[in-house]
Amino acid sequence: MKIIIHGTGTMSYILKSVAESEEDLEITGFADELTEEKGDVIIDFSHFSRIPNMLKFAVDNNIPIVICTTGYDDKILSQIKEASSKIPILLSSNTSIGINLMNDLVKKMSAVLNNFDIEILETHHNKKVDSPSGTAKTLFNIINETFENKMNIVNGREGNHKRDKKEIGMHSIRGGSVVGEHRVIFYGDDEAIEIKHTAMSKKIFVLGAIKAAKFLIG
Repeated sequence: MKIIIHGTGTMSYILKSVAESEEDLEITGFADELTEEKGDVIIDFSHFSRIPNMLKFAVDNNIPIVICTTGYDDKILSQIKEASSKIPILLSSNTSIGINLMNDLVKKMSAVLNNFDIEILETHHNKKVDSPSGTAKTLFNIINETFENKMNIVNGREGNHKRDKKEIGMHSIRGGSVVGEHRVIFYGDDEAIEIKHTAMSKKIFVLGAIKAAKFLIG
């Protein structure tokens, strides 16, 4: 599989290192701006501002994309959706296997514990720019869909007001070198249940992205 890596940040270098150690993988591009690269698939660990140009390049050259970049707005999301009608695109805010399983579990838990209060907490290193994390937003969207999109995000809490049953608290913590931690807590009367995922290395996202690329091509 010939991989074009879009982006030249930390995640892209980890991806490059892992791919170069695998016999069935070949890196045929490594850049922030794609121009004449050839390959079977693009794996995107860039900055959201670079997504539109990447989409144009991919559509013009008929190359599938695995988009791992987060922080994009609704305008860019609509461009991704439009491009997906022309080329295969796998969009994931988190490519770790554990988080994807967590998404499924949270969906099932939300349906059963539908009268519980729900809080989402995410922790990342001090260099992460976007808050809340893309993964935390995905977790909210999964829960919200279970409640027919009637829930509201409350980012942190301030002031004097009672907790509303239709709100989900979203809390972002930034510090040190934490790779990533996501927690969803369901609070009921006299009981609480929590599901938590901790990323101990950024390599898990790379391995998931490669697996996603192989799936997309097939």
